[in-house]
Amino acid sequence: MGPNQTPASTYKLQAIDRAVALLDLLRRSDVPLGLTDVSRQLQMHKSTAQRFLRVLQTHHLVSCRTDGRYHLGLHLRDLGERALEQFDIRDRALPYFRVLVDELKETGHLCVMRRNAIVYLDKISPVRSVCQTSRIGLTNPIHCTAVGKSMLAFSSPEEREAILATLIFKRMTKKTHLNQASLIKDLHITRRRGYALDDEEIEDGVRCVGAPILNSEGRAIAAISISGPTFRVTRSKVPAIARRIIASCEEISHSLGYETKKQILTAKRSSFDVKEDNEKEV
Repeated sequence: MGPNQTPASTYKLQAIDRAVALLDLLRRSDVPLGLTDVSRQLQMHKSTAQRFLRVLQTHHLVSCRTDGRYHLGLHLRDLGERALEQFDIRDRALPYFRVLVDELKETGHLCVMRRNAIVYLDKISPVRSVCQTSRIGLTNPIHCTAVGKSMLAFSSPEEREAILATLIFKRMTKKTHLNQASLIKDLHITRRRGYALDDEEIEDGVRCVGAPILNSEGRAIAAISISGPTFRVTRSKVPAIARRIIASCEEISHSLGYETKKQILTAKRSSFDVKEDNEKEV
């Protein structure tokens, strides 16, 4: 016990630890848990577990079904959304982002998704004669940007369906997706290979490669892209650029608590077939 700690304060800290452990247990469970399950798995007396569950239920952090089983409460969703709003992904990503742009010598963008558009949080431009004219705070459509498509491909199915239902397929170039079916095919390719490609879909003469930053649940919360003129970002260079972007995004994702034994994001040369992509991407 510390010099300023009393038995009462120590007990309160232990109670907080137990409450957090209980919430984490419900988070990890694929099904609602009964009181006996909670008591056994946390090695906690039934009466103690019940007291904790009742307090958490009062604050809507836990919800009890009619069969007496417990699952996480909806108030946690509000807390999570607020935490994401307050969390500065830009500061966490910046060190990796700078190294990436310095290595690839092309313009880099860090973006998030807001409703049915992407927002540029940060931009780093190399010393080049031809660079992108984008700016921080600018918004662009999801359906024709590498960052938008990469985030959409790695969103939850529910979120993806909700966003797809609201998209307006505005033509930006002759290569822009103009309908949901075309975009969905692209999203399948994006998820399989781990990166998205904007091949002159939003601006003629500009090619962009993007990959998602994933949270602890494996869902996209941001994305990083590298873009440049097509005469520099050639199709033959795309796989190598994608591998480097993916590696950077994985480092950031792991710093946010994302863990996987088998890496989801892989950019293999065989998965980028120019002819196949040209046929599948409108």
